[in-house]
Amino acid sequence: MGGQPLFILNEDSERTSGEDAQSANITAGKAISESVRTTLGPRGMDKMLVADGDVVITNDGATILEEMDIEHPAAQMLSEVAETQEEEVGDGTTTAAVLAGELLSQAEDLLEEDVHPTTIVEGYHAAAGIAQETIDEVTLGGDLSDEQLLEVAESSMTGKGTGDVAAEVLAKTVVEAIRHVDGDREKGVDRNNITIHAQTGAASSATELVEGVIVDEEPVVSDMPRSVSDAAIALVDADLEVQESNIDAEYSVSNVDQLNAAIEAEDSELRNYAEQLADVGADVVLVTGDMEDRVGTYLAEEGILAFEGLSDSDVKSIASATGGNRVGSVDTLEAADLGAADDIHVETYGDDDLVFVEGGAAAEAVTVFARGGTEHVVDELERALRDALDVVTAAIDMGGVVAGAGATEIAIADRIREESAGIEGRKQLAVEAFADAVDVLPRTLAENTGMDPIDALVDLRAAHDDTGRAGVISQGQTGVIDDPVDHGVLDPAAVKREAVESANEAATMIVRIDDVISAQ
Repeated sequence: MGGQPLFILNEDSERTSGEDAQSANITAGKAISESVRTTLGPRGMDKMLVADGDVVITNDGATILEEMDIEHPAAQMLSEVAETQEEEVGDGTTTAAVLAGELLSQAEDLLEEDVHPTTIVEGYHAAAGIAQETIDEVTLGGDLSDEQLLEVAESSMTGKGTGDVAAEVLAKTVVEAIRHVDGDREKGVDRNNITIHAQTGAASSATELVEGVIVDEEPVVSDMPRSVSDAAIALVDADLEVQESNIDAEYSVSNVDQLNAAIEAEDSELRNYAEQLADVGADVVLVTGDMEDRVGTYLAEEGILAFEGLSDSDVKSIASATGGNRVGSVDTLEAADLGAADDIHVETYGDDDLVFVEGGAAAEAVTVFARGGTEHVVDELERALRDALDVVTAAIDMGGVVAGAGATEIAIADRIREESAGIEGRKQLAVEAFADAVDVLPRTLAENTGMDPIDALVDLRAAHDDTGRAGVISQGQTGVIDDPVDHGVLDPAAVKREAVESANEAATMIVRIDDVISAQ
């Protein structure tokens, strides 16, 4: 090229290669891990996230990472780990993020010892396979009892702003909701039939299960009945207004009689909606479109309770709860299309009217009516309930439960160290490093509980060797080493499996990167 430089990248591009690229990526990943590490466990701390005046207070790992404005691509990969964990099993997001960060930290030490990235990846994959086998071995067998499901739900919610007493009460509500939609064991739990409706104005212990649907709507007109028993429900996907012509047209009105005739014809059309609904036997009318005020007045005269502008999701839930069929117009509505509910009533909470649709022919959908004193409390409670519902579902549908409180992680690390003795070459170093990384979880639990993390880890290993199962149990202002199963601390096995898999995949992907090219 005649000694002239050859430019293949845009002059605005930046390139980082080799050790600098690896170090930058690992540092970014570790920073993400450290940002959520103090939230782990029942004694974990909360984070306050402020953006554009909006404040979020939470210790939920997925929410923290979602709200953070993360720009570094490697850090975003760890954020995706938490997101995947949340989508797949509903909990364990902090566990996955912390484990991924520690895997990167251990990999950084190996790289400094001239262990090749490919060797690290191979060792990590081998260790992850051993970890999955260990989880299968320590999974508690047999059908899960309601008591075990209560322990899973309570373990998930403890420390998430609910308080120990509230967590126990809320766990009962969660299990009751799950059992309500767990009718067909072959198909599993229909999680979509459980919704959460949050409302301020009471303590979290006032949270209750509604066997039906709650809708944030108010009656079309104020003089409609506020309560209907043994209700027949019409679900209409249409506007109940004067129908408009599809073509442009003008009508010439030359006298009062013609004007009165036009008004009477329009009024007759609107009254006809109410009469048709009354004739078919509807006690309650739910409309996804708009409703003319006069239609509402005529429905009130017929003693019919009506609501307009319902969302598609609300109507689907009500149809599922009542067995009703949605129709495209009042003209096609038949008695067979009507849903049935034991009780429909409107209650006022502050400035909000809520519609409770309870019981019914199908009664498949249920709603957890979450209460809290403030918006921040309600938001965090809703996240905790969602996680609890998801983990109980995972426990039933995805392979049982394991001991929590770090006991499973101690078993995994111990098994990996045993198996590493049979692995040759530098790959053994990576396998052992994986075990050291897993130790960060019980060590962090102990630290967040107020124990000395090093002493606790040593005691955990000794107790595991003696009894085969030991974890960090929070008691008062500190913690003790004991069998988590005896204390009712259980986690779904699926949460552990997903955390190991997703954390390993993210860490190994980052370790293999030795060149970063960024361009505008």
